[in-house]
Amino acid sequence: MQRQNDAEPLLTPAEVASMFRVDPKTVTRWAKAGKLTSIRTLGGHRRYRESEVRSLLNTLP
Repeated sequence: MQRQNDAEPLLTPAEVASMFRVDPKTVTRWAKAGKLTSIRTLGGHRRYRESEVRSLLNTLP
């Protein structure tokens, strides 16, 4: 089992939205469309892997 300190940083929809300069609902739509992989917390909230978000951000012109 992986300890929390060793885990990859996770971002909230608001954090991802600010990086892309879009609305947080847009980030949720991207996750539903399969453009981003989301992880669900125990409370049912979406979180996104920082490395995946940054790589997607780097592919944009």
